[in-house]
Parts: sequence; structure tokens; C-alpha cells
Amino acid sequence: MELVALKAAIGQLEQEYAFSERRACGLMRVAVSSYRYKTRRWDEPLRTKLVELAREKPRFGYRRWHVLLRRCGEQVNHKRLHRVYREAGLMIRRKKRKHCLRVGQPLRVWTAANQEWALDFLHDAVECGRAIRVLSVVDAYTRECLAWEVDTSFASRRVTRVLEAIVVERGQPKAIRCDNGPELTSRHFLAWCIERQIELVHIQPGKPTQNAHVESFHGRLREECLAVSWFQNLFDARRKITAWQIEYNEERPHSSLGYRTPKELATAMRAAEAGSALLAAPSSAANLAVENVV
Repeated sequence: MELVALKAAIGQLEQEYAFSERRACGLMRVAVSSYRYKTRRWDEPLRTKLVELAREKPRFGYRRWHVLLRRCGEQVNHKRLHRVYREAGLMIRRKKRKHCLRVGQPLRVWTAANQEWALDFLHDAVECGRAIRVLSVVDAYTRECLAWEVDTSFASRRVTRVLEAIVVERGQPKAIRCDNGPELTSRHFLAWCIERQIELVHIQPGKPTQNAHVESFHGRLREECLAVSWFQNLFDARRKITAWQIEYNEERPHSSLGYRTPKELATAMRAAEAGSALLAAPSSAANLAVENVV
């Protein structure tokens, strides 16, 4: 307990139990001289000065006021300044930031394409210094780059338009894994996923490794394209990044795919699925013929 609390406890013992001052101090293990000590400090001038500064700069904290007082030639200990600052009720109330709470979901082992898409944004800049954003969508199994959009900003409706274009071309996924950006937590994006019965997997804030597929893809993109390219403007960035996308999907060997390209893996999968369908077709026809005979 602090000395202030101990003094208050000693005073309570004296009043409620009629203890003597010396006995109460002995029970609380406080020296009688410490209990009888009366401070001789005079903080009223400093308090008045702080109140005047607060009227001029109401959003300044005690650290800035400490600097201002030192500039005026007043040498004040920062701990004393903070104590008077608190006692005067000049502390700034700051809103506590609301943090998004998510339950971590580990990466799953997929066996076919379109089971999960990984989605994320990447940032860069053009020659004039204007920031650009790159939206990428990656298939978690084939590692194909399904979509590539470059612009200065993305609204949630723009993101869903990109996903709609992919769905029209190759069908919709079972799940989409993404972070907690405003475009990906908006009502429009959530409603779009619910309407199409797509599972939305949000990673935990500050845990990019939970979306490792797209993070690995962005690492390759940063090293092999963005770091070695100079974008004159937005259109030049779109042209160069699109060219790298084609190279990534069709020419660049991928180590996790046995040094095959994502397009080669996707083609092999489609051929295997077509072969399985052909093998299943004769048996279905035979079963139908037996039923007709019966």
C-alpha cells in the first residue's frame, strides 16, 4: 500500500476503534513521524499555469506542456508536473481503439481447384509518387493467379465485380480467405458471400501467416516484378504487372508444384477429371440398360 492509503487506514483505526496514534501506526507499521509529516510543497502557481495552458491548447498532454514550460525558463520535474496535471483533472480522455476479434483458422489441405481462394492487397507507387493498390486472387491448390487488378483504391463493390468475373469463367469457390480490411468486412461483401453460399474465412489481425498462400505469392511479385520495375503511371503499372501475371501462370516453375507451372497443374487436373468422367459413363450406361431389361 502507498503511504497515502496507509495514513487513511490509520485515521480510520483511530476513529472507529479509539486506538491511540502510536498504537495505530504500530499496527500499520508506519513511523509516527511519517504519519505526522505535513507537506510543505506549494503547487498552486504550477496548477494555475497548467490551467492557463490547457485553455490555450486543450489537446496537449503533460509532456508537451513540460517542453513549453522549459522553453519559458521554468525548470519543473516531469513527475511533479504529471502529478499536478492529474490532480487538476486535465488528463485527455482518449477513445480506446476497438480491435477486431477473430478465431484463428489454420490452413487446410485442399485436393482440387476452386476449393479456396486467397485474396489480399499489395501497395506500391508510380513515378509521380502516387500510391497504387494491387488486388490479387490466388487459388490455394493450383496457385494460379486468378485475377489481377491495379488501381489507386478499391471499394467493396469493385472487389465483388472482380470475383464475379472469375466465377463466370471458372465457377465459384467453396471458401475465400482474406484479412480484415474495410473492403472485405463491409456489409456488401458479407452479403455477397452469404448470397452465393461462399464460406468467408477472416484471418486474425496481425497474423498474415494465416493467409500464407497469397503472402508467398506477394513475396514473389515484390521481388520479381515490383522491385525491378519503374512505373511511369497507372496504365504502365497495369501493363507490366499483367505481363508478369501471364509469365507466373504459364512460364514460371513453381517449387511447391514439383516445378510445374500453375497452368500445367490445372491442365493436368482437368484432364484427370475428364478421364474419370469417361470411365464412369460406361458403367452408368450399363446400369441403365440393365434397369430397362428388368
